Amino acid sequence: MKKQLLTLSATLTLVLAGCGEADTTEKKPETSLETPSDSMKGMDHSSVGSVPEGLKAAKNPTYPVGSEAIIHTDHMEGMDGAKATIVGAYDTTAYSINYTPTDSGEKVTDHKWVIHEELKDPEAPPLEKGTDVTSLADHMKGMEGANADIESAQKTTVYMINYIPTTGGEEVTNHKWVTEEELSKE
Repeated sequence: MKKQLLTLSATLTLVLAGCGEADTTEKKPETSLETPSDSMKGMDHSSVGSVPEGLKAAKNPTYPVGSEAIIHTDHMEGMDGAKATIVGAYDTTAYSINYTPTDSGEKVTDHKWVIHEELKDPEAPPLEKGTDVTSLADHMKGMEGANADIESAQKTTVYMINYIPTTGGEEVTNHKWVTEEELSKE
């Protein structure tokens, strides 16, 4: 009987201990300083560096692999003015697209850049403004498989880069894509 009372007492103590005050402090959602606008939330800043099938390395890029350049674009906060190391250079057609993410997010407009090789079964480049396409790019959450339309197109050299944001933080590796016009030697 004493053993049963001890077991009952120990069980009751454990149950009551679990009924202590709950943590009622509201936790704020984590925010990222890496994106300048809500339309860039979910941007996969770093990647494994894989390139789409059929994408050809540029034969004589202005910024060869291993060279450094200054970024002059603000796809994400901390990008403009950062020093980039070139890890890939490819000749292709780059598109700015409008799309609604597959995860029911808000429509993203003028997303720069998706390249021709990241579109599902596209016609010959360059595609006209307003052309409906399916994105195979996975730069942002909900982008892969999303229906999109072409906002603009330009034949250019695109670069995969590594950089440390001017706002601080960890190095972004294998970022896809910046165009040649978005880089300079100084």
